[in-house]
Amino acid sequence: MKQLEKYIVDILGIEIEVKKIQKSDLRNLPLFLSETYLFYNISLFKKELILLEPKDIDAFSIIQIDKHIEILKGSFLKPVILLMDEIMAIKRKRLIERGINFIVPGKQLYLPDLLVDLRESYDNSNRKRKKEALLPSAQYLLIYHLLHKEGPKGLERLSFREIAQKLKYTSMGITKAINNLNYHDLVAIEGEKEKYVRFAFRKSELWQEAETRNILVNPVIKRVFVDEKPEGVFMLYSNESALPEYSNINPSRQEYFAIEKEKFYELRNRNKLINANSQEGKYCLEVWKYNPAELVDELYNDMSAVDPLSLYLSLKDIRDERIEMAIEQIKEKYIWSLD
Repeated sequence: MKQLEKYIVDILGIEIEVKKIQKSDLRNLPLFLSETYLFYNISLFKKELILLEPKDIDAFSIIQIDKHIEILKGSFLKPVILLMDEIMAIKRKRLIERGINFIVPGKQLYLPDLLVDLRESYDNSNRKRKKEALLPSAQYLLIYHLLHKEGPKGLERLSFREIAQKLKYTSMGITKAINNLNYHDLVAIEGEKEKYVRFAFRKSELWQEAETRNILVNPVIKRVFVDEKPEGVFMLYSNESALPEYSNINPSRQEYFAIEKEKFYELRNRNKLINANSQEGKYCLEVWKYNPAELVDELYNDMSAVDPLSLYLSLKDIRDERIEMAIEQIKEKYIWSLD
């Protein structure tokens, strides 16, 4: 609390006294709240306030913390201020959007209930909206995390090196992907010798954040029509051919298959694509920016179709009533229920 008291004196010229509220005085609170936070009484601008310090700021989403604060405001009948040592930029943004009072000593004091917003040492570049799209490898890693249930913490329990081995990327490629997610404030990076990734949101919120900021990319580079399927190449149904797997739409006459770009260019260079063209053919090969097969290895679709999230991204901008209805079903079944 000394750091907080010094911070208030430095920026406001006011001395405050912080008094911890003892657990015996929290008997009327729900047990999960009294166990989750530390509580303090403070007076600021002649106003009595409750200071709320999370024992683990990453244990709850900002939406949940907002609900907790509403309960506490009703119990204490005083404004509540969230106190944190550090916070990721995207979570700070969420707090401001919801009008939640918070203090990060040495960095920011945001008290809308008291009409105070003082920001000091956050880098201006971090506050700018980052509009660049995700790298394909970063999106691949993100979608893998969203779709796979691998026990406690999933990819977060693995080092960068282990993630690279699991996802069949080079260590440099995975490091670049995670750094890109970190740049977009979707993850944090922890560790020294061995580095680990920590996702900034719960799964549904992670997807919503990425989609709202329009940084997710269409995985399809281009479409090439051929008269025969390449021999000995495993491919998944994509486009309208994959929709029956995730919706009640009937398959189209045109058959679509997803193929990873390196494999496609290898086949093309070996002249293994029969009558390849951009107009028509019995089969349409969608050339993908990342390997679609690796994303469905644990999904219940018999390894027949591409994953639902990538499928959604490949079709969401198509203006066709039939496809739009199928897309809504994918959103309902697979996106809105990611958690």
